[in-house]
Amino acid sequence: MAARLLAHDVSDLCLGKPPLTSLPISATIRHALTALKSSDDTHITIWTCDHSSTHDCRCVGKICMVDIICYLCKQDNISSPSLALSSPVSALLTHVPGLIKHVDPSYSLVEAIDLMMNGAQNLVVPIKSKFSKRKQLWQLPSTAPTIHAGGREFCWLTQEDVMRFLLSSVGLFSPTAAYSIESLGIITTEILTINYHSPASKAVEAISTSLAELTSVAVIDNDGVLIGEISPFTLTYCDEMVAAAIMTLSAGDLMAYIDCGGPPEDITRVVETRLKERNLKGMLDEFAIYSSSIPYCNSSCGSSDEESVPLAITTRSGMYNRSERYSARIMRRAEAIVCHPGSSLVAVMVQAIAHRVSYVWVIEEDCSVVGIVKFSGMLKVFQEHLERMIDV
Repeated sequence: MAARLLAHDVSDLCLGKPPLTSLPISATIRHALTALKSSDDTHITIWTCDHSSTHDCRCVGKICMVDIICYLCKQDNISSPSLALSSPVSALLTHVPGLIKHVDPSYSLVEAIDLMMNGAQNLVVPIKSKFSKRKQLWQLPSTAPTIHAGGREFCWLTQEDVMRFLLSSVGLFSPTAAYSIESLGIITTEILTINYHSPASKAVEAISTSLAELTSVAVIDNDGVLIGEISPFTLTYCDEMVAAAIMTLSAGDLMAYIDCGGPPEDITRVVETRLKERNLKGMLDEFAIYSSSIPYCNSSCGSSDEESVPLAITTRSGMYNRSERYSARIMRRAEAIVCHPGSSLVAVMVQAIAHRVSYVWVIEEDCSVVGIVKFSGMLKVFQEHLERMIDV
C-alpha cells in the first residue's frame, strides 16, 4: 500500500482537471476582470509566450478578484476606478519568486510536496485534454490571444489537490493522522486580525497578505473572541465593487455585506452615502450601476431554500448573529471555520477540504483565537511521514 502511494506522480492528480484559463502579459486589468466574470474559474493565469525562436510558454502569475479588489482600494485608484482598470495586468502580479512552478507530469508525489514546502503554491503541468480551446484563447480588443506553443494545454495542482489525494490514503498515515494538531506542533500563532468595529480599510494590506499566504483575516472583538473573518476565499466570489464597501464600512459591516447572495440594502445605502461624502465620484458612478443590478439581502436571507450548511462558529450569547445558510454562488461566508487544539489532524483536513479553504482557525472553548492551522503545516507532517516510508 505504501509503495503504491509513493509510486504516484503528478499526472495521477491531474486526471479530469480542466485546462487553465489564461491571458497574455500584454492584457489589461479590465481584460482580466472580464475574463474572471466570464469564466467558471476563480483565477486567471498570466503567460509570456515566445514563439519566434524558443517556442517557450511560461506562466508568470495568477490573478483573482481579490487582487483587483485590493488594487482598487488604493487611494489613487478608488477615486478613478475606470482609469485603474486600464492599467497593465502586470501591476497585479506578485514579485515573490517561486510561487508558480512548471513541472513535468512524471514528477513524483514526494517531489511535488517538496516543491510546495519550499514555497510553491501552484504546480503547472502540461496535459492532454479533450476540452475546447476556449480555456486558453481570449479574443480581447488590442490584445493578442495566448496560444501556447504546439497547441499545448496546462492544468495546475494546488495544496488542496494534494491534500485531497492524501486524504484518500490517510489510513497509511496511522497513527499520525489521529494525533492532535497541538501535539503535532502545527498551530501557527502569528495571525492577521482586525477589530469588529475598526474601519475595514485598515484590513486591505492584511487581505492582500492573507491572499498571498493562503490564509484569512480574523475579525475579533475587544476580548480577542473570534466573530468571523474577511476571507480571500469568500471575496473571490464577489464583485470588484466590494472595494467601495471595504473603503467605507467597518469590518463588521463588511462581513454582513459579503455574507448573503446580495448585500443588505441598508448597508448599500451607507456605502453610497459615504462615497458621496468623500467625493469619490468615479467609484460612486460605478457603484450606482452595480447596486442597481443586484438582488439585496434582507432579514429573511437566512431562510432561503438554498442548500443548508451548518454554522462554522457560534458566538457567545448570540451577539453579532449571522445568517444560517450559505449563498449558492458565494460558496463561503464570513463565518470562520474553526477547530480546537485537541482536534485530530484528519478531522481538520476534512473540515478544510469540505469548506474549500486551505486553513482552519484554532479557538479555545470561549471562542478566543489560539492561532491557525494551514495546509502547509499539515503537508509538513505528511512529508516527514513519507520520508520515513522511503527510508524503511
